[in-house]
Amino acid sequence: MEFYNIVVRFFQEGGPFMFPIAIVLSIGLAIALERYLFLVVARSTNKKAFRQIEPMLNKANYDGILQFGKSNSAPISRIIGAGINRLSQSQRREDIEYAMEEGLMETTPRLEKRTGYLATLANISTLLGLLGTIIGLIAAFSAVATADPSEKASLLSQSISVAMNTTAFGLIAAIPLLACHSILQTKTTEIVDSMEMAGVKCLNILIGRQVVNTKSRATD
Repeated sequence: MEFYNIVVRFFQEGGPFMFPIAIVLSIGLAIALERYLFLVVARSTNKKAFRQIEPMLNKANYDGILQFGKSNSAPISRIIGAGINRLSQSQRREDIEYAMEEGLMETTPRLEKRTGYLATLANISTLLGLLGTIIGLIAAFSAVATADPSEKASLLSQSISVAMNTTAFGLIAAIPLLACHSILQTKTTEIVDSMEMAGVKCLNILIGRQVVNTKSRATD
């Protein structure tokens, strides 16, 4: 209860700029939570989808992979599906690889969506805190100028303390937002790297099968 009272008093003494900082923090945390859940689901669906696609790759069930890609929302299924589609037109490794890279480029923006806002919101909260402090100090010095000389020191000290609350709250909001931005970027990079690795593995299976088929025809 004491901690709650301290927080409420800290917020009330900070002045009007505490409210926009609180709004920025709330928006940032909502974005961070939504992005985190999205990335967790994307990583899970990718792993599950690749476990289902890999046996079909080994059996050369390309039609099954294409049908699976149409009915599955996992990003990796679309990337591998793009490679399978290109395989029907060209069996060159470069062409299949370019098709998969194109699929990856289409998928990556969905993973990175709104994550960049967190760094911007962190900067906004810091700047709002500084602006609130500066305006608070201006108001404090204006009040001191007309105050009784015996009260100037205590009034100035109290006013500066209140003005600094805004900067402190701005930093309190900015630090977790920057931390969330870093964590989400790391998770996004991990997912993209895993999709690239799965794409290379798929490509090696496809090319390896083509080489085997070519040798078999040459032997016949």
